[in-house]
Amino acid sequence: MDAGLRAALAAALGSAVADARSLAGGDINQAYQIRLDDGRRLFAKANSRSPRGMFDAEARGLRWLAEAGALRIPNVVAVATPDGGAQFLALELIESGRPAPDFDQRLGRGLAALHRFGAPGFGLDHDNFIGRLPQANGAPAGVRPGPAELPAGGTASGWAEFYRTQRLEAQLRLAVDEGHATQRMRRGFDRLFAELDDLVGPPEPPARLHGDLWGGNLLCDQQGAPCLIDPAVYGGHREVDLAMMRLFGGFGARVFAAYAEAWPLADGAPERVPLYQLYPLMVHVNLFGGGYVGSVESALARLC
Repeated sequence: MDAGLRAALAAALGSAVADARSLAGGDINQAYQIRLDDGRRLFAKANSRSPRGMFDAEARGLRWLAEAGALRIPNVVAVATPDGGAQFLALELIESGRPAPDFDQRLGRGLAALHRFGAPGFGLDHDNFIGRLPQANGAPAGVRPGPAELPAGGTASGWAEFYRTQRLEAQLRLAVDEGHATQRMRRGFDRLFAELDDLVGPPEPPARLHGDLWGGNLLCDQQGAPCLIDPAVYGGHREVDLAMMRLFGGFGARVFAAYAEAWPLADGAPERVPLYQLYPLMVHVNLFGGGYVGSVESALARLC
């Protein structure tokens, strides 16, 4: 850990960094377990090249998830100001443990409770990030709207419009700009957008989404309970989180069974899985290149 980051953390935390140990696993940021002179042990992440505001948006997202009281979310201890020097986020340190016998059931029930807690509308009152990519949430430029100003919630057409414009079209434009979008992909999205209102499923109220729920963003704490990290939050269709959980593995059948018992899904949910996997797949196209293009094309072919 360099001296500038140590100084910034010390100023924000009110105690010098006595020890910092690098942690593996971060694709984008540097991660550390730190011990302060006052004895506190924390988790810190930093990135000198991160987009301004990325860690502040993550801190706000963690707090937003924690409001539901449904699953354990790390407490935010300190975060750099967007216009500051070193960019960092300091969180409570989640000590890892052995999963409790009912870990999967607690995760499924907790996720259902998180989703049920809801959101004021589809989107969020500010934009944020998914990975290092900007994620637009329908927030009016330059203002922080109240709930009445959020995108419309509770209707299939409102959700279809949000999912098309703020999620799929945004990623497709980026893929075109970066040269990743094939003609087959573009034609597939043209067909999909023409039918999207009929494909998104029955109307549901906006769910409080984690937004980036793959296995790497799930921890098991010292008591054997699930803990969620690294969100890309917004109000959206709850099947978005569930579809991403099925995309890269890491979640057992008991998780989905417990979720369904707590809050059954609407008819046709299995057929909508590829629809709601399209967004994370397009994010991966734009983060990691063309290796995911074939997966996007296959998902589109299954839908229309």
